[in-house]
Amino acid sequence: MVGPQSAPEPFKMPFPHASEALSRFTVLDLTRVRSGPTCVRQLADWGASVVKIDALTEDAGGEQPGGPRRGSDFQNLHRNKRAMTLNLKDERGLAVFKRLAARADVVVENFRPDVKKKLGIDYDSLAAINPRIVYGSISGFGQDGPYHKRPGFDQIAQGMGGLMSITGAPGEGPMRVGIPVADLTAGLFCAMGILTALLEREVSGKGQWVQTSLLQAQIFMLDFQAARWLMEKEVARQAGNNHPTSIPTGVFKTSDGYINIATTGGRIWERCAQAIGAPELYAHPDYATAPARSKNRDALNAEIEKRTVTKSTETWVRELNEAGVPCGPIYAIDQMFEDAQVKHLGIAQDVPNDEGRHIRLVGQPVTLSRTPSRMVARPPEFGEQTDEVLKEFGLSADEIARLRDAKVV
Repeated sequence: MVGPQSAPEPFKMPFPHASEALSRFTVLDLTRVRSGPTCVRQLADWGASVVKIDALTEDAGGEQPGGPRRGSDFQNLHRNKRAMTLNLKDERGLAVFKRLAARADVVVENFRPDVKKKLGIDYDSLAAINPRIVYGSISGFGQDGPYHKRPGFDQIAQGMGGLMSITGAPGEGPMRVGIPVADLTAGLFCAMGILTALLEREVSGKGQWVQTSLLQAQIFMLDFQAARWLMEKEVARQAGNNHPTSIPTGVFKTSDGYINIATTGGRIWERCAQAIGAPELYAHPDYATAPARSKNRDALNAEIEKRTVTKSTETWVRELNEAGVPCGPIYAIDQMFEDAQVKHLGIAQDVPNDEGRHIRLVGQPVTLSRTPSRMVARPPEFGEQTDEVLKEFGLSADEIARLRDAKVV
């Protein structure tokens, strides 16, 4: 049996790491817009040395795919990174990138599948110079197949992936979700695949190509709704605010707003009926079993709402939770960040910066006891650390000067 190849000494760049968890890894970030940056943000937030490659064709004054560089969207996606400029369409720029890739651990890109091949930065090209490279790719529809050259957008994936057919109220037509869920989940899945490949590399000594797409991510996120079709040939439909299977679960009016109530099983339904002062509903034959409650959901919801409109949301949240019935208020985003539990969790975090700018972003939703993620660096300005990064990768001052004179960096 052949043992794992001996790993080279980790190339740890002298940069304030957001965590020690991934600090031994160096990542080259070729991504744009949202799905790719979401992937790389995971790696940066857990301490990887991320170098964002800014294309010289971008607007150095601020406008980027996805909004202004100092806008909230860009700032949220690109914290804890550094940036350098590089013209990959110039042979000298390509040669520089390959020098970087020879020492890096990870490359992440979300070009259309044919673009990276034309540029000469595809997986096979980079693996030839660095067999340990882990190469992450996100596309709209996959790296091959009948749709692989189509441009991919989140809403297109939401529609083709089945999500819009089960979102919204019955009879009102398909509805998109209020966040770019296909983009975000594709990024998260790519990051998970990259971490899995890095773990496997510790055994084999070899890198590999990690691929996902917006379409695959969206289909995976259908979860039990997809399983209902694959296993039982049941096509899920729009259910509005009702849960597709656990009734009563949904949105109910209160005297001053709305509340979510969720029941899963007969025991919680019994507690719910008692808590709203309607024990007769639990005993009613139309609502006594899960199939009956599902069949008669509209009538049952109306009966529940007759009671919930008599008290405030705050009162119902307190009383139902005391009764052991899952419930909660329905916040606008500003209200959500004012919630006591949200403040306690500390997920809204300030990003330190020498300019004294107000940068407050959403931190990682996962806590590690010894190597937590922190906000350590504001998002970089256009090509801000070009010289610094190139020196760390071994380029001399003269080489860097020549590259600048030739407008390669």
